[in-house]
Amino acid sequence: MRIELKDLEFRYQMNTPFERLALHDINLAINPGTYVAIIGHTGSGKSTLLQHLNGLVKPTKGSVVIGDRTIEAGRKEKHLKGIRKMVGIVFQFPEHQLFEETVEKDICFGPINFGVPEEEAKKKARIALKLVGLSEDILEKSPFDLSGGQMRRVAIAGVLAMEPEVIVLDEPTAGLDPRGRKEIMDMFYQLHKDQGITTILVTHSMEDAARYADEIVIMHQGSIFQKGTPFEIFSQPEQLIEKGLDVPETVRFQLKLQKELGVRFDHPCLSVEDLAGEVKRVMERGSR
Repeated sequence: MRIELKDLEFRYQMNTPFERLALHDINLAINPGTYVAIIGHTGSGKSTLLQHLNGLVKPTKGSVVIGDRTIEAGRKEKHLKGIRKMVGIVFQFPEHQLFEETVEKDICFGPINFGVPEEEAKKKARIALKLVGLSEDILEKSPFDLSGGQMRRVAIAGVLAMEPEVIVLDEPTAGLDPRGRKEIMDMFYQLHKDQGITTILVTHSMEDAARYADEIVIMHQGSIFQKGTPFEIFSQPEQLIEKGLDVPETVRFQLKLQKELGVRFDHPCLSVEDLAGEVKRVMERGSR
């Protein structure tokens, strides 16, 4: 399912003394099956943008095309429930949204709310639980008796049980330690590959954007500053640093080596393995 934002603008509290422009001049197409990372400073418009992707907020100018549905500024929209089934959002700290007596009931809540019969919803719950790496043994447990990491996976399973075509991840690793963060990010990447789910990651982490995304969109002051593949984006890291944005540690280390040793790398290194190989090639070339 393709998503396209056309001349999108959004203002909070329009026609009041507190009116504020949050997004402007947004033009972006997200093709089916792609993994897109949206990055930028706090206040750059990332979270406001993601809320347009399933109709949580509506544009004050321009339009949002989601599959065969178009949400246009100034036009009343009905029956957005179908869009919210197709586009699932995992917000920061999704475990805070757990509320049912058992894990099974919590995961089943979304599908049942969208009209799925209870028995079918239970089957979907078991499938979703497996997708997030949890055992069926916990289905009858209270979600509040689980560990923090398990609670987060149960909350994510609740989104997956609705079988979305697109999943939007808003800082999904917030509050996790490095190991938990990698496990969650690897899990989403595997789901993206195995299920063909279009994945949109909103993050502050340049490392995660570089490692997982097919395309990176950089937000700055409510607009798109730059977009391209990770190689395209990080091939000119100085531009990002000038804007006060971060770059992956491997790219930052490359810049330091280039400055101190006077060497030049052929391409940005987005992983430690690639960096080690490139340093070896540069040093061998310089010793000849």
